[in-house]
Amino acid sequence: MSVQTVVMAPKGDAWEQALRQFNQAADHLPLKRGIRDFLAYPKRELTVHFPVKMDDGSVRIITGHRVHHSTVLGPTKGGIRYHPDVTLNEVRALAMWMTWKCSLVGLPYGGAKGGVTVNPKELTQNELEHLTRRYATEISILIGPEADIPAPDVGTNPQTMAWIMDTYSMHRGYSTPAVVTGKPVPIGGSLGRVEATGRGCVLTAREAARRMGLTLEGAAVVVQGYGNVGSIAASLLADIGCRVVAVSDTGGGVYNPRGLDPRKLLDHKLRTGSVKGFPDADVVTNQELLELPCDVLVPSALEGQITGDNAARIKARLIVEGANGPTTPDGDAVLADRGVVVIPDILANSGGVIVSYFEWVQGLQQFFWTEDEVNANLERILVRAFEQVWHVAEDKRVNLRNAALIRAIDRVAEALHLRGIYP
Repeated sequence: MSVQTVVMAPKGDAWEQALRQFNQAADHLPLKRGIRDFLAYPKRELTVHFPVKMDDGSVRIITGHRVHHSTVLGPTKGGIRYHPDVTLNEVRALAMWMTWKCSLVGLPYGGAKGGVTVNPKELTQNELEHLTRRYATEISILIGPEADIPAPDVGTNPQTMAWIMDTYSMHRGYSTPAVVTGKPVPIGGSLGRVEATGRGCVLTAREAARRMGLTLEGAAVVVQGYGNVGSIAASLLADIGCRVVAVSDTGGGVYNPRGLDPRKLLDHKLRTGSVKGFPDADVVTNQELLELPCDVLVPSALEGQITGDNAARIKARLIVEGANGPTTPDGDAVLADRGVVVIPDILANSGGVIVSYFEWVQGLQQFFWTEDEVNANLERILVRAFEQVWHVAEDKRVNLRNAALIRAIDRVAEALHLRGIYP
């Protein structure tokens, strides 16, 4: 049964992908038609067009979005991305995935997402600050510490969150650190937040490897996307004995079957702007990188990277989705037929929102935890969530993505039933 009331998206669009995933999982649940449609449809969407004064005195009109997918479980939570390819449909999809991610790991949040259609690499720091403060003002009618709490995503970072927090606070007349997460530690950020998403990828990979009989000591790892998530996942996997053989970023990829030093790679990228040109490594394209011989593949770039066209050529036994939506439904089907285990994004990369929740709680209470406390609580929540998903997969004989979505959707549906339909 399809979700008829939702405006459908073009084939291959992220929103279409999110809806297909939702429908596949919802088919396993006894949802009434109207409830099913309500769970799929975004609650509210805001699109803004605003002027930004550039350093040369010119004015540029920028488009941004903020989407709340669900508020059933609590205030909405979700990152803000700056990227030239941002569209409303992409933000809708990311907001939906955030709902399922928060539900899956037991957080009292609904899903949201924000996006600005801009290439941040083309702007100066001054222009980025002007853009961020104006965008924050435009979406301030939606955000708030008890309403909607943004965080960093692709193209944004702790400094971006600091500007948003300060802008919101200036309008309120008092400091409101809990309005965003992913802030710098000196202004209310949480220890362990920067590493949380990559750490979560490693923890879920460890749990999956145990059940698959895959030894991570010496396992060959390929990482697509060498930003915050990919670089930290690579370093932590190397720390437990994995051999990182290839990585890539927007500038290209590098490959050495004998192994690469993840931290030296990061130093090289910080100096030059890309992993490209790293010594003693062969050049590979992003597409070639996905198909290299390896045991573990960590796609940590953008959505739609593993498709029905290339999934048959992927050689990894285990895929850990560091990015949101890197595998299309067609790609999922091919991988499932081949017996490749995919830890879905809403589980694999949920470490970031889990520690964002910790940061939010610390900010509201003004009582801060040690990094060991943060990491221990992160591991406890992720291991529990992984065990629950694995159990659903075995019980219903579905892959881990469907299992994760079934559990997440069911929890939101149960909460909706208990709250009732207003009025």
